[in-house]
Amino acid sequence: MDVSALLAAHPVVDGHNDLMWEARARAAYDFDRLDVGAGGTPTHTDLPRMRAGGMGAQFWSVYVPTRLTGDAAVSATLEQVDAARELTRRYADQLAWATTADEVEEAWATDRIASLAGAEGGHSIASSLGTLRQLHRLGVRYLTLTHNANTPWADSATDRPVAGGLTAFGREVVREMNRVGMMVDLSHVSADTMRDALAVTEAPVIFSHSSARAVTDSPRNAPDDVLEATARGGGVCMVTFVPKFVNAACADSHRELVAAAEAEGVAEADGVRFAAFEDAWRLDHPAPTATLDDVVAHVEHVREVAGVDHVGLGGDYDGVEVLPTGLEDVSTYPALLAALADRGWSTDDLARLTCRNTLRVMREVEDVARGLQEVRNPSLARIEDLDGVPAT
Repeated sequence: MDVSALLAAHPVVDGHNDLMWEARARAAYDFDRLDVGAGGTPTHTDLPRMRAGGMGAQFWSVYVPTRLTGDAAVSATLEQVDAARELTRRYADQLAWATTADEVEEAWATDRIASLAGAEGGHSIASSLGTLRQLHRLGVRYLTLTHNANTPWADSATDRPVAGGLTAFGREVVREMNRVGMMVDLSHVSADTMRDALAVTEAPVIFSHSSARAVTDSPRNAPDDVLEATARGGGVCMVTFVPKFVNAACADSHRELVAAAEAEGVAEADGVRFAAFEDAWRLDHPAPTATLDDVVAHVEHVREVAGVDHVGLGGDYDGVEVLPTGLEDVSTYPALLAALADRGWSTDDLARLTCRNTLRVMREVEDVARGLQEVRNPSLARIEDLDGVPAT
């Protein structure tokens, strides 16, 4: 199979990339200092490597850490959105801002890569549906309901359960996301939150960067019953490349790390302290290595359980320090597609994986929103009224 020709016709739409936070941490968003247009950057992502990888669209994560709450989280999220906009403006000959599936394909017609935004963590809306709506107006097209810590209205996969899934306000967040046309992202949330959201949503959901729990037992991965329900609702699981999510030895090593940290009173949800603990612990406990073949196993399992119409790609480049051997940066998507072709994936199968499934979900979410806006006004619900707790 000619993978280059495939990608020319069906370029990769990737669900999750953390370059914006890397740009903040490394260069305070100064793209003179971090010139991703020139290539050779210390990041996993730059425009020459995106071209080499056959990429056609990237959802930039406008992530902020969960140590930021309330107005501080909202402000930092706005700065992240601003950075994604500025990146797109600075490299306007190669990037085009997009908020719809049609705009993604319009970018391709002008030989540009589509820039999109997704907010990674419900703490970014500070329990405010008005803030949610304004993020949508700024171009944010998905919200991951939690990051590594619970929100007041949803349980995270890597925090101790409190709500048992979604609270009443959490369910209202999902309904309002459906109404405005923002995709519900179930990466990072607990399995109970996944199931609650799937029961409530009126539109297809996504996993922007998760893999299959049956293959690698990580709480960040989707169980088979959730994959099946996602498919019934028309959604897509965008398989991620993170070693501890795709390789059993890496997952076991991470569990040992979490247990050691908890023994010292450090929770995984405590980002800064946990990262510092990990740096020290890894000196004597080096992490195992994952490979491209591990990712192939997850892509094939999601296809087997959910169907070929419900699998996509969400690498999480620049969100982790180390990627699997063979998938070290964004230039390596062709190697993954070639491996799948060798296993019998047809051109049509691979086209669905790279972009067609995700574009279909985007269009269905847009269609649901148009219908709901004809019959439903913006929700005025407040967390203090539905859950009896103050907004944070």
